[in-house]
Amino acid sequence: MILRTFGWSFAVTAAGLAFAAWQWGWEAFGIVLILSILEISLSFDNAVVNAGILKKMNAFWQRIFLTIGILVAVFGMRLVFPVVIVAISAQVGPIEAVQLAIEDPGRYEDLVTDAHPAIAAFGGMFLLMIFLDFVFEDRDIKWLAWLERPLAKLGKIDMLSACVALIVLLVTAMTFATHAHVSTGHADKAATVLLSGVAGLITYLVVGGLSGYFEDKLEEEEEHEHEEEEKARAEGKPVSAVGLAGKAAFFLFLYLEVLDASFSFDGVIGAFAITNHIFWMALGLGIGAMYVRSLTVYLVRQGTLDDYVYLEHGAHYAIGALATILLITIQHQISEIITGLVGVFLIAASFLSSVRRNRSLEASEASEASEASEASEASEASEASEASEAKALTSDGKTETPSEV
Repeated sequence: MILRTFGWSFAVTAAGLAFAAWQWGWEAFGIVLILSILEISLSFDNAVVNAGILKKMNAFWQRIFLTIGILVAVFGMRLVFPVVIVAISAQVGPIEAVQLAIEDPGRYEDLVTDAHPAIAAFGGMFLLMIFLDFVFEDRDIKWLAWLERPLAKLGKIDMLSACVALIVLLVTAMTFATHAHVSTGHADKAATVLLSGVAGLITYLVVGGLSGYFEDKLEEEEEHEHEEEEKARAEGKPVSAVGLAGKAAFFLFLYLEVLDASFSFDGVIGAFAITNHIFWMALGLGIGAMYVRSLTVYLVRQGTLDDYVYLEHGAHYAIGALATILLITIQHQISEIITGLVGVFLIAASFLSSVRRNRSLEASEASEASEASEASEASEASEASEASEAKALTSDGKTETPSEV
């Protein structure tokens, strides 16, 4: 089951890492590996959401999403989107950006370095909003309870995430952006950082709004279909399950694509905190996107990965760390390896915490089962003892009764 579901993902991973090592050396191998781990970890929640919606689709639309939809996700968001970001930030055409990366890496690096303050501000604000919305939400399961409980209480204040993000943006523009790192040294990029940061915040709100719109539309469609189905049954007419699935499938498909785009943003933007090399990003993010598909199929067929309850927390803390690092890199250079390892460390820590929690729960359940078994055995022994005593008393009574001659 595992090999059949994840076979293509394993193959793409091996081929991508081998190509990176062969073409660019071991540094590229390490960066692509870190990007892959980051994207895969961020794909867990994406896959869980995808699987929950896919179960509502008929087989035809499931195949459409797992083929065409995933191709759009891989080539559209993970491969094309990073190039578009570089092209817009560096004020060159997308094709020219790719040509420069291939033919003139030095010139391309200068362009990306000059554009980095804008990219970092845009990405930093987008990722920061994802992190803040997560930590300000009151959740039943808490990983770092000492931190998450007070933040959840603060989260009851309306628009707190946006307010905090704007304050962080203003502080960044007044500090790091006034001495931003560019190819020729340092320059004042405060206006650029402010504009790009606001654009990142608006992009986050627009993506969230689109997701909410399609979700509401989907709920309306499902309610309408349910009413039509009940009406048909009341009139004694046959109900076509396939037709009903087809009606909502279009909205389901669009909703899934918007959701996947929103989930992809964090991985794509986070990748810029690790490297500016678009081909390394494409390899790492492409490998991660394959696991979105595999995890989605696995969840639909097999069950859930909710056993690792802290993994979502670790991924979002990694997003928060990447957002912070992106804003710092507006002025200061930070090694890509350090940036990548911070995210991997947080995700690994959350995974290990989940494993420990599962073992603790299993031990607790086993202890309760053992205690229940012992109590049951004691109860049975007590009942047997009482029955034996009652039988003995009955036997003694019969013995003392005088017999007739």
